[in-house]
Amino acid sequence: MASSNALTPSEYIQHHLTFFEKPIGDGGFWSINVDSVVTSVMLGVLGLGFMWWVVRGATSGVPNRRQAFVELAFEFVDDQVKGIFHHGDRNRFVAPAALTVFVWVLLMNAMDFLPVDIMAWILANVFHAHEFRLVPTADVNTTFALALSVWFLMIWFSIASKGLGGWIHELFCAPFGSNPLLWPANLLFNLIEYVSKPLSHALRLFGNMYAGEIIFLLLWLLAATGIFGAVLAAILGLGWAIFHILIVVLQAYIFMMLTIVYISMAHEHH
Repeated sequence: MASSNALTPSEYIQHHLTFFEKPIGDGGFWSINVDSVVTSVMLGVLGLGFMWWVVRGATSGVPNRRQAFVELAFEFVDDQVKGIFHHGDRNRFVAPAALTVFVWVLLMNAMDFLPVDIMAWILANVFHAHEFRLVPTADVNTTFALALSVWFLMIWFSIASKGLGGWIHELFCAPFGSNPLLWPANLLFNLIEYVSKPLSHALRLFGNMYAGEIIFLLLWLLAATGIFGAVLAAILGLGWAIFHILIVVLQAYIFMMLTIVYISMAHEHH
């Protein structure tokens, strides 16, 4: 593998943002980004394992610190769901799904807190895994997979709530009316809405996390220009790292809130 000292800045960024790809068919579309899948699954298991560990040790008396922390997370998510979802028992599916989405996306985003140089050295020298992406949500394929999962849930709840005939009727008769002359406009309007939801849902999370990685890499490249660049990069890097903590949590929260909103909208009749 070529040394990073021999690469231009653009080549360095491209070199360190390369995916592990496993082709499963012809063309670039039919491939699996193994690094993103492996990290996502490991974090999902970690999150579930942590919740299971806390629940096993939960008591009805004075909670310990980890139980109090998880109860606060439960109450926070439940309050958000309670304020948006008014179409039945929220605890049956919507609240648990929102909690799962929030915790999973937060853990994936939080991988950006790991020191990239140290993790790259460990992966390269211990696991012999070069060019391994540690932040799954900085991979557009991961965010689209999450967004499409929510999108399919939205369609399923819409059909379950209105029936297949009612859902199709809504596609052609809302929002402009049921006049047959308005059917094409209604269908086009609804198709644009259905396409834009997963696009905005996925690209918002991906764009913020990917841009965060790019800015960190640019700052570290600035540090290689000399003493002045190193001092400036350290100051800017510290400020960006502090701000990035807010981005990591905020993007997980926004992704969860949009999930609740889309599922709630699926139950509404027009």
